[in-house]
Amino acid sequence: MANEMTSGITTAPSSPSNFTTTTAAATDSPSFIDSILNKIPLPRWALIAIAVAVGLILILFLICIIKCCCCRKKRKKKEKLNLASINGSSTTASLVQPDTEDIECGLDNEKRGRMQYSLEYDFRSHEMKVGVKQAADLKAMDSGGTSDPYVIVYLTSDMKKKYETKVYRKTLNPVFNENFTFQIPQAEVAESALVMQVYDFNRFSKHDIIGEMRLPLGDVDLQHVIEQWHELTAASKIEQEHLGEICFSLRYVPSTSKLTIVILEAQKLKRMDAHGLSDPYVKVQLLLNKKKWKRKKTSIKKNTLSPYFNEAFSFEVPFNLIQNVDLVISVWDHDKVTKDDQIGKVFLGCRATGNQLRHWSDMLANPRRPVAQWHNLQPVEEVDKTLGRKTRFKLPLPSS
Repeated sequence: MANEMTSGITTAPSSPSNFTTTTAAATDSPSFIDSILNKIPLPRWALIAIAVAVGLILILFLICIIKCCCCRKKRKKKEKLNLASINGSSTTASLVQPDTEDIECGLDNEKRGRMQYSLEYDFRSHEMKVGVKQAADLKAMDSGGTSDPYVIVYLTSDMKKKYETKVYRKTLNPVFNENFTFQIPQAEVAESALVMQVYDFNRFSKHDIIGEMRLPLGDVDLQHVIEQWHELTAASKIEQEHLGEICFSLRYVPSTSKLTIVILEAQKLKRMDAHGLSDPYVKVQLLLNKKKWKRKKTSIKKNTLSPYFNEAFSFEVPFNLIQNVDLVISVWDHDKVTKDDQIGKVFLGCRATGNQLRHWSDMLANPRRPVAQWHNLQPVEEVDKTLGRKTRFKLPLPSS
């Protein structure tokens, strides 16, 4: 019985062919990647972490390359100052960054309506009477196919003084019949323009501009009363108020470390007093590493918008500091009772652009020789903001 049970559970020996097949399956060679991973003395989780880190680095590298390419395209929109090409020549106009934005192309041919106005100038009282008569065929700004128009009127010679008509509800053909009076000297008429801007009133949001008419007064015959229609056009970008111009010369002598500024004259300054004039004087200030360093000022010229100074100021500026100096020229209006007001300012130095950088580089390229130039005054806030920025580049210095 025992023998029968033993013989019942005994298996037949495997054949040679079956043995060979089993051995081959067990000893199958590993894949190429597994063979490499088995040779690295690190756990599998560590290898995966390293691979993820490498992938992230490659992605960041690609992002940096894309950003660099975009920055280079933006820089091409402005002229670069080729420092290596300034070798004592004063012809630096083509090497200076432009101080205006790139001009956007495109015309707006959309119809915005028409404006009827009247214009009369009194040469004795220097008063200009502007009549806002009516508008017709205005562009619909509301969803109901109408607008709520009103008009803002001003002269570019004094943009602080603006008049505003009443608002007319739900109409594209409002009749205003309102008159406004501006005080403007005859000498400023030719350089000024009359601006009428038509807006759509919105109670709970920003008012939308429908269009504007801009009339250069130098092209108008003010000997007669004018009354006519004018097509509205797309509103131009916000214009910068004309603050005036100033002329001064610069001279730097490296051997003596002397920087000389001569304030020559100013013209077409902004009117600051009630009688239409100003009492201007000029402050000359040096900043060193964006901090106040030295300053001087001219005498006060009474009741004029075109003062003549011809006053010289000398500062000792060591040769090794000239690259870190900003020259700030500001024009002020003197008041006996209240605080003096700034009319405008301009700054020169290695951080400047446009005419200001050109003037400064001409001074450095022509040591010992005075270089004079006119400059347009800029808004105080704009110049102060620019002075807070970092230095862009260094100009080549003349040999001492």
